[in-house]
Parts: sequence; structure tokens; C-alpha cells
Amino acid sequence: MIQTLCSHYNIEIAFVDTLNTMGLIQIEIIEQEYFIHPDQIGNLEKIIRLYHELNVNLEGIDVVFNLLEKERVLQHELNTLKNRLRLYENE
Repeated sequence: MIQTLCSHYNIEIAFVDTLNTMGLIQIEIIEQEYFIHPDQIGNLEKIIRLYHELNVNLEGIDVVFNLLEKERVLQHELNTLKNRLRLYENE
């Protein structure tokens, strides 16, 4: 539940709402309660650290996460191409 997370991480609900609006996390509504999917808690922790400990603004965090996603996609593509190349090398 969002309120529990906000209390645990000492953050405002408005902060989480802003992250949701920016698309950095996704809030799910179940029976009129707001939740963050457990898979996204790691991202929330990273965002909190960047924001509070490193003083990175939300726009900067958005850029960081977009670059990390692009890196992940490129790494996947590279691995796919390496695997295809191995098929041709083994013939």
C-alpha cells in the first residue's frame, strides 16, 4: 500500500504521485487502494536515493532511467547478435 511505503521510506504521497505521473513508476488501484507492484520497489528505492542522497531532480532521474532502459535494450540486442554470429561460426 502506498501509505505504508511512504511511511517506511519517509517520503510524501505527492512524491509518489509525481513519479507515477512522469511514468517512472506505475501505481495500481485494487479495491480503491493504491499499490506499487513489488517489481517496482527496487526502482522506487533507486529513485529515492538519487533524489535525496545525490540531489538529482526528477527530470534528471527520468533521463537516467531512460538511458538505463536504452542500455538494457542494446545489451539484449548485442547478446542476440552474438548468439546468431556463433551459429554461423560453428558451421
